[in-house]
Amino acid sequence: MVVVLRRAKLLALGLALAFVLAACGGGDHGGSSTGSGTGATAKGGQTTKDQPPAEVKVNPADDATEVMPDDVVHVQVMRGNLTDVSVTSADGGELDGSVEGQTWSSTSRMAPDTTYTVAVTAEGPEGGESTQSTTFTTHKPAVTATYGIVYDQQTVGVAMPASIQFDSQVTDKKYRQQIEKAVSVKTSPQTEGSWGWLDNRQLMWRPKEFWAPGTTVTIDAPLTGFQTGEDKWVAEDLSGSMTIGREQMTRVDIDQHTMSVSRGGKTIKTFPVSSGKPGKETETRSGMKVVIGKQREMTMDSATVGIDKGEPGYYKVDTNFNVRVTWTGEFVHSAPWSVGAQGTSNVSHGCVNVAPAGAEWFYDNSLPGDPVDFDGSSRTFLPTEGIGVWQYDYAQWTQQSALS
Repeated sequence: MVVVLRRAKLLALGLALAFVLAACGGGDHGGSSTGSGTGATAKGGQTTKDQPPAEVKVNPADDATEVMPDDVVHVQVMRGNLTDVSVTSADGGELDGSVEGQTWSSTSRMAPDTTYTVAVTAEGPEGGESTQSTTFTTHKPAVTATYGIVYDQQTVGVAMPASIQFDSQVTDKKYRQQIEKAVSVKTSPQTEGSWGWLDNRQLMWRPKEFWAPGTTVTIDAPLTGFQTGEDKWVAEDLSGSMTIGREQMTRVDIDQHTMSVSRGGKTIKTFPVSSGKPGKETETRSGMKVVIGKQREMTMDSATVGIDKGEPGYYKVDTNFNVRVTWTGEFVHSAPWSVGAQGTSNVSHGCVNVAPAGAEWFYDNSLPGDPVDFDGSSRTFLPTEGIGVWQYDYAQWTQQSALS
């Protein structure tokens, strides 16, 4: 029987059983100064006077270094009965573990570049209790991998996926699989959905259909001790949450030069607009985009998307009420200079131009995560050009899982 616990606490089994266990003790888990090998007896014991102490072996060995964060800590009582085990770091972090027979094994991973103390309390074969301790230090990686829970503690639109974003690529599928197994999403009400990798940095959980308004979403990412690349290890656990706000859907008809906004299936606003003019680099992309964020004032400079000053098509202009829908420079924003073309022709460099009053209304009434569906262009929005999870149908999205 396996009992899962943080600090293993076992009842004494009696002298007769203790001697049987001493004779039939399990294999040598061992350890050496590099974190592997033959193991070591715990040191620093305090034992009831005149009673022999329990014989305890701990792996990694005492004073071991370069222990890998995903190694398992084993504590085995070779003679006597195990009473209590704790494996703690200087900052108070403690490893979870489980007990089987007279062996305790860690079940959570360790932080890199960290010293741990193993404290073991055990009863000797004649009942005397001893407390013994060892220390070891985990490997210091070349890179400490970092990540974040995106849109944590925000109210978002119905198309926003739960998202974990790494600051560098998770380079190998086996690492992505291990990470995906470790993370979890809880929703209220319960919602069907799936994890998938938008790319090698972005792990997202999207519902099968748009979220129901009012849903609460909690993300748990206990990723300490997970590897993301060659000598790259994570050193912290993170968690986050978001709340789904009211349902709002925006549709942009590029051919008809209109943008309509609906809530609960009812159109509440319609605006004349001008989208991207024809051309390989300027035509507005078609597809289901998601509001990424908002910025009231900004300077749009074509150099940021590869059109430098002096080149054909270069522009640099100050804009207001900017609602971002792609990472490639597409916004819905105020454009007083194109009011004459709005509703009749497409003259922009790819953004959706709206008159100032309409742009301000849209800015004030948009949330990150609102869906914005674009139609009427031969240029397709690619999933990685924004929050592109809805460019997949649900069956396709499940195939983006590293576990599929």
